[in-house]
Amino acid sequence: MAEIWDEQELIGEGFERVFAELDRYDAPVFGLAEVDGEPHYFRLVYEDTYAVWPVDAAQLALERERWALFAAWHTRYEAGTAEPDTHPGAGGVDARYDELTALLLPHRDTPAEPRVLTAQWRSTPGPRYRPDGVDYRVRWRPAD
Repeated sequence: MAEIWDEQELIGEGFERVFAELDRYDAPVFGLAEVDGEPHYFRLVYEDTYAVWPVDAAQLALERERWALFAAWHTRYEAGTAEPDTHPGAGGVDARYDELTALLLPHRDTPAEPRVLTAQWRSTPGPRYRPDGVDYRVRWRPAD
Protein backbone atom coordinates (compact mmCIF):
# COMPACT_ATOMS: atom_id res chain seq x y z
CA MET A 1 0.00 0.00 0.00
CA ALA A 2 2.90 2.40 -0.62
CA GLU A 3 1.17 4.49 -3.29
CA ILE A 4 -1.12 7.25 -1.96
CA TRP A 5 -4.54 7.55 -3.61
CA ASP A 6 -7.11 10.33 -3.68
CA GLU A 7 -9.74 9.45 -1.10
CA GLN A 8 -12.69 10.88 -3.03
CA GLU A 9 -11.71 8.91 -6.13
CA LEU A 10 -11.46 5.74 -4.05
CA ILE A 11 -14.92 6.34 -2.59
CA GLY A 12 -16.24 6.77 -6.13
CA GLU A 13 -14.64 3.42 -7.06
CA GLY A 14 -16.37 1.60 -4.19
CA PHE A 15 -13.61 1.65 -1.59
CA GLU A 16 -15.00 1.69 1.92
CA ARG A 17 -13.94 3.03 5.30
CA VAL A 18 -11.71 1.09 7.70
CA PHE A 19 -12.62 1.91 11.30
CA ALA A 20 -9.78 0.15 13.09
CA GLU A 21 -6.75 -2.04 12.47
CA LEU A 22 -6.60 -4.55 15.30
CA ASP A 23 -3.75 -6.67 13.91
CA ARG A 24 -1.32 -6.24 11.03
CA TYR A 25 1.53 -8.23 9.46
CA ASP A 26 2.65 -6.75 6.12
CA ALA A 27 -1.06 -6.14 5.42
CA PRO A 28 -4.19 -5.84 7.55
CA VAL A 29 -4.86 -9.09 9.40
CA PHE A 30 -7.80 -8.21 11.66
CA GLY A 31 -9.95 -5.13 12.08
CA LEU A 32 -13.23 -3.36 11.43
CA ALA A 33 -14.37 -1.96 8.11
CA GLU A 34 -17.48 -1.27 6.12
CA VAL A 35 -18.72 -4.09 3.89
CA ASP A 36 -21.53 -2.92 1.62
CA GLY A 37 -21.78 0.17 3.81
CA GLU A 38 -22.27 -1.75 7.07
CA PRO A 39 -19.67 -2.31 9.83
CA HIS A 40 -18.01 -5.74 9.90
CA TYR A 41 -15.05 -7.39 11.52
CA PHE A 42 -12.56 -8.80 9.03
CA ARG A 43 -9.92 -11.46 9.62
CA LEU A 44 -7.30 -12.65 7.14
CA VAL A 45 -7.82 -16.23 5.97
CA TYR A 46 -5.02 -16.34 3.36
CA GLU A 47 -3.33 -13.93 0.92
CA ASP A 48 -6.04 -11.33 0.16
CA THR A 49 -9.02 -13.40 1.33
CA TYR A 50 -10.85 -12.47 4.51
CA ALA A 51 -13.65 -13.80 6.71
CA VAL A 52 -16.09 -10.97 7.45
CA TRP A 53 -18.99 -10.82 9.89
CA PRO A 54 -21.33 -8.03 11.06
CA VAL A 55 -20.72 -5.76 14.02
CA ASP A 56 -23.73 -4.31 15.79
CA ALA A 57 -23.98 -0.62 16.68
CA ALA A 58 -23.08 -1.14 20.35
CA GLN A 59 -19.96 -3.17 19.52
CA LEU A 60 -18.92 -0.65 16.90
CA ALA A 61 -19.22 2.21 19.40
CA LEU A 62 -17.04 0.33 21.90
CA GLU A 63 -14.48 -0.63 19.23
CA ARG A 64 -14.28 2.96 18.03
CA GLU A 65 -13.81 4.23 21.58
CA ARG A 66 -11.01 1.70 22.11
CA TRP A 67 -9.43 2.65 18.78
CA ALA A 68 -9.56 6.36 19.66
CA LEU A 69 -7.64 5.65 22.89
CA PHE A 70 -4.97 3.83 20.89
CA ALA A 71 -4.82 6.55 18.20
CA ALA A 72 -4.39 9.25 20.85
CA TRP A 73 -1.54 7.29 22.43
CA HIS A 74 0.07 6.76 19.02
CA THR A 75 -0.04 10.49 18.30
CA ARG A 76 1.73 11.15 21.61
CA TYR A 77 4.23 8.39 20.87
CA GLU A 78 5.06 9.79 17.42
CA ALA A 79 5.46 13.26 18.98
CA GLY A 80 7.95 11.83 21.49
CA THR A 81 5.75 12.48 24.52
CA ALA A 82 4.81 8.83 25.25
CA GLU A 83 7.06 5.83 25.79
CA PRO A 84 6.40 2.35 24.34
CA ASP A 85 5.66 0.98 27.81
CA THR A 86 2.69 3.37 28.07
CA HIS A 87 0.90 1.67 25.13
CA PRO A 88 -2.68 1.10 26.32
CA GLY A 89 -2.58 -2.50 25.05
CA ALA A 90 0.18 -3.35 27.53
CA GLY A 91 -2.47 -3.97 30.18
CA GLY A 92 -2.78 -2.07 33.41
CA VAL A 93 -1.88 1.22 31.72
CA ASP A 94 -5.37 2.50 30.81
CA ALA A 95 -8.28 1.10 32.81
CA ARG A 96 -10.90 2.04 30.21
CA TYR A 97 -8.89 0.43 27.40
CA ASP A 98 -8.59 -2.74 29.48
CA GLU A 99 -12.33 -2.69 30.20
CA LEU A 100 -13.18 -2.23 26.50
CA THR A 101 -10.83 -5.05 25.53
CA ALA A 102 -12.57 -7.41 27.97
CA LEU A 103 -16.04 -6.38 26.77
CA LEU A 104 -15.14 -6.85 23.10
CA LEU A 105 -13.16 -10.08 23.27
CA PRO A 106 -16.20 -12.43 22.99
CA HIS A 107 -17.36 -10.66 19.80
CA ARG A 108 -14.04 -10.99 18.01
CA ASP A 109 -14.14 -14.73 17.39
CA THR A 110 -14.69 -15.62 13.76
CA PRO A 111 -18.11 -17.28 13.43
CA ALA A 112 -18.43 -20.82 12.07
CA GLU A 113 -19.72 -19.68 8.68
CA PRO A 114 -18.54 -16.15 7.93
CA ARG A 115 -18.90 -14.45 4.61
CA VAL A 116 -15.62 -14.79 2.65
CA LEU A 117 -14.41 -11.92 0.46
CA THR A 118 -11.21 -10.70 -1.15
CA ALA A 119 -9.85 -7.30 -0.24
CA GLN A 120 -8.07 -4.63 -2.22
CA TRP A 121 -6.38 -2.01 -0.03
CA ARG A 122 -5.48 1.58 -1.00
CA SER A 123 -3.59 4.15 1.10
CA THR A 124 -4.96 7.66 1.52
CA PRO A 125 -3.24 10.90 2.56
CA GLY A 126 -2.94 11.88 6.20
CA PRO A 127 -1.79 10.42 9.49
CA ARG A 128 -1.48 6.64 9.70
CA TYR A 129 -3.71 6.23 12.76
CA ARG A 130 -6.61 8.64 13.19
CA PRO A 131 -9.29 8.72 15.88
CA ASP A 132 -11.86 7.85 13.18
CA GLY A 133 -9.84 5.09 11.47
CA VAL A 134 -6.70 4.46 9.45
CA ASP A 135 -5.02 5.90 6.38
CA TYR A 136 -6.40 3.35 3.93
CA ARG A 137 -9.65 2.14 2.43
CA VAL A 138 -10.80 -1.27 1.23
CA ARG A 139 -12.80 -2.60 -1.69
CA TRP A 140 -14.38 -6.03 -1.25
CA ARG A 141 -15.04 -8.58 -3.97
CA PRO A 142 -16.52 -12.08 -3.86
CA ALA A 143 -13.88 -14.72 -3.18
CA ASP A 144 -13.14 -17.11 -6.03
